[in-house]
Amino acid sequence: MNGVVIPQTPIAVDFWSLRRAGTARLFFLTHMHCDHTVGLSSTWARPLYCSPITARLLHRRLQVSKHWIRALEVGESHVLPLDEIGQETMTVTLIDANHCPGSVMFLFEGYFGTILYTGDFRYTPSMLKEPALILGKQIHTLYLDNTNCNPALVLPSRQEATQQIVQLIRQFPQHNIKIGLYSLGKESLLEQLALEFRTWVVLSPQRLELVQLLGLADVFTVEEEAGRIHAVDHTEICHSAMLQWNQSHPTIAIFPTSRKVRSPHPSIYTVPYSDHSSYSELRAFVAALRPCQVVPIVHQKPCGEFFQDSLSPRLAMPLIPHSVQQYMSSSSRKTNVFWQLERRLKRPRTQGVVFESPEEKANQVKVDRDSKKHKKENLSPWAGHLERLCPHPLQARKQLFPDFCRKERDEPVLFCDSNKMATVLTAPLEFSVQLQPIDEFLFPETREKIGLESPLLSRGDSGSPARGNQSDCVGCGSPPAHISRAVPLTPESRGLALKYLLTPVHFLQAGFSSRNFDKQVEKHQRVQRSSPAVLNPVDVG
Repeated sequence: MNGVVIPQTPIAVDFWSLRRAGTARLFFLTHMHCDHTVGLSSTWARPLYCSPITARLLHRRLQVSKHWIRALEVGESHVLPLDEIGQETMTVTLIDANHCPGSVMFLFEGYFGTILYTGDFRYTPSMLKEPALILGKQIHTLYLDNTNCNPALVLPSRQEATQQIVQLIRQFPQHNIKIGLYSLGKESLLEQLALEFRTWVVLSPQRLELVQLLGLADVFTVEEEAGRIHAVDHTEICHSAMLQWNQSHPTIAIFPTSRKVRSPHPSIYTVPYSDHSSYSELRAFVAALRPCQVVPIVHQKPCGEFFQDSLSPRLAMPLIPHSVQQYMSSSSRKTNVFWQLERRLKRPRTQGVVFESPEEKANQVKVDRDSKKHKKENLSPWAGHLERLCPHPLQARKQLFPDFCRKERDEPVLFCDSNKMATVLTAPLEFSVQLQPIDEFLFPETREKIGLESPLLSRGDSGSPARGNQSDCVGCGSPPAHISRAVPLTPESRGLALKYLLTPVHFLQAGFSSRNFDKQVEKHQRVQRSSPAVLNPVDVG
């Protein structure tokens, strides 16, 4: 990332990491190349200053909201506040950087002295004639584009490089020409080639939209067959692409760059056309300005030793005004809060798919099923004898709880002995049903076994059995009909009936389990044997 937070100031240039920006409050963008916009996206929510062309590209390409973009006219001076009360201000002037569309240099003037930030630029002597520089101002700090700051690298001027490309194209008059470019820059080169060879330059729709913003000559099109010069992304030029292009028509490719490019095909050429200043141009620029210090923008390429003979004596850094300190410290606190919130929201989440073994899953399902069955046996008060008592448990269940069975629920039923009410607890429903005395819902086989007479009695006076009429059965809202007469029971059937009559009471009072149930029955039998009185289990009304 080529950007910096200028020390002892609230200024950041081409620097978009709020977490590392610290005290920065004023953010500036020199141009739209991707190495200068790292961290800048549609979520940006701080005022951002740039040139008008960069402002348009910033909104269209990165979707930064227009609410935060502040376009400043090139060649004019603008006054910006350095605190929240307007006590301290600075003047910023934008100077054309001659690098790509919209690129500018920033000249800052304030309590910190005079700072010139070049960004990426290609030096021309006309820059020294800018009003902001012609007044003989002392540049305290020069942030310099040192991309080509290498005495061993000799570069031609852009006019000379353009002529080299023209001569190369003339050697292949019947060939199509592929020009490998980055997403932004060298549009003026394409315009010159179109005018020189009187042909259309074929662009992608995205690049055509860009050149229309620049006001260049009408020499660009998107029709593939309209011209022989095609501008393509530099990553498209490779060996396989050259083979494919040459199958349909003879084609050469040209890389206009000062970087070293390995040619994967004999028809690929590199011409040292650069939008960065050469070493000799940098020497001339620094010698003309005579700054107090030079700070390289590309940190991996120190270049301070090349300009020691062109520097002015360094001046002491003035103190930061109190209002600016408060402005910067408040920014730091807010930035830290926003960063912490953003960090919480962006914590990495575990991703992926966990696959289970089918055998292990089947075993686990079986274990769960067995445990549920065992638990159900322990909790159900009728678990041990319901099947023996009722050969058709589903039918008995429907007779006992018709509304409950319609809902197809499996929750346990809790009984209370008061008024022979059965309260069925469900989630989230809770409702009650009226139950008849126990001898009214026994199956015929069971009634015959324990010596009871027939069946559910009708609610009418005729005494005939009620058949198939659900309104006469249990749970239909009518009060229960009690049996007034006692039925003699055998000792064996009396114990069996007594066991079921005692179940609800001990289930509620004593945390029911099968073992506790048997103990309660045995205890009751001992009491019955020792007591002369005999309880009639049917006459409980």
